[in-house]
Amino acid sequence: MSLSQALLWPGTKICERMGVDPEADAGLIRSMFNMIFYLTVTLTVMWLIMG
Repeated sequence: MSLSQALLWPGTKICERMGVDPEADAGLIRSMFNMIFYLTVTLTVMWLIMG
């Protein structure tokens, strides 16, 4: 597994679970799910560090 595949893994799994093709529409749906996933993780980590 390459680094890019590892970074895109959460969005790919979310798309597969929802029955959406992760490669469809140039991967924009997968990118949206990745953004939401990593935003949530980053904000949680920052909240724990700063809190």
